[in-house]
Amino acid sequence: MISPDPVRLWASLPDDARALLTRLRQLAEPHSRLALVGGAVRDLLLGQASASPDLDIVLAGGNVQYLAEQLGVTFSWHPAYGNATLHLPGGVYADLVSARREHYPVAGGPPVPLPGSLEDDLARRDFTVNANALELLSDGKTRLLGVPDSLGDLETRLLRPLHPQSFHEDASRLVRAARLAARLGLHAHPGLLEQVPAALEVAPHTPRLMAELRLLLDEPLPGKAARVLEDWGAGVLLPAGAALLLERLDALPGRKSRTLYAAALHSLVWADDRLEALGLGQRPAELLARARSAAPAAPGSPEATLQTLLGLTPPYPPLQGRDLLALGLSAGPELGRMLGWLAGERRAGRFASPDEEREAVRARLAEGGPGQ
Repeated sequence: MISPDPVRLWASLPDDARALLTRLRQLAEPHSRLALVGGAVRDLLLGQASASPDLDIVLAGGNVQYLAEQLGVTFSWHPAYGNATLHLPGGVYADLVSARREHYPVAGGPPVPLPGSLEDDLARRDFTVNANALELLSDGKTRLLGVPDSLGDLETRLLRPLHPQSFHEDASRLVRAARLAARLGLHAHPGLLEQVPAALEVAPHTPRLMAELRLLLDEPLPGKAARVLEDWGAGVLLPAGAALLLERLDALPGRKSRTLYAAALHSLVWADDRLEALGLGQRPAELLARARSAAPAAPGSPEATLQTLLGLTPPYPPLQGRDLLALGLSAGPELGRMLGWLAGERRAGRFASPDEEREAVRARLAEGGPGQ
């Protein structure tokens, strides 16, 4: 059951979050309104730990830059939207934003901000489940605000866009919806599914889409989120076969990093410009190259996990350099060439045992050596 008691929600916040909000309320202009909004409030209402320690805080009727300066912490200033990102101890961030309304002159492009109230700020958000606010009043009390259906949708685990044109304005919201649905066990409102074609239409013109796809790889179960996208008819946002491959990676034991999931994506056929736009750097490609090489991988390593996932590990102990030396090869380039050739033949599934590998090496040498 969702309990909308603001006193309980306030008490459930971590101590450092309560201290920050209390200090901001003390420093803010008396006539202004200050509220914690978004995912942190959603997770408090659901009675679970937030997936992120970062906070979203809205100030209405006050000066965000002045308030950030008064707080006395390092912050980054974003003048286009009148927002400040507070750099807090422990690598935690808080976004202190000016309450606003928005409109999108170009589908997929950046919104144009306009000053607004706290209620306006809630109404501009993506989904009803994210449109609640815990407001701190000047007398030290708190109250809970939300758009219509916000608490009911949380209760029934329903993911409902706030606007009929939501995905047309910003296609990245579709990926965010899949992430939330997979992580929180939410199911799509019919209105969400009706907007999927509009999201796919503007996706190529939505730069924020790639940032959301990167965040998908940080989810507890990225494969589950990819499967949600595919079930909603949006699998084309990822390379063909991504949902199945990432689900298999979800199911493998051990801790798995974003780099490992990204390396799995690199193994699929996807346009080079899409991979570059995803902004994952060189590490995933380098990990995939190591997994595909002839070098042995330590049990439990990312390379070994990737080999298991992609079927690169033969179901027997493969020949190593010492085995090839025993067959008469010389140490040096000759040995390296033969190891590379063996690795390629293994990936093609041409061997079923070490003995078959030995026979193939002997035949290769009889034909003229490893370099031919």
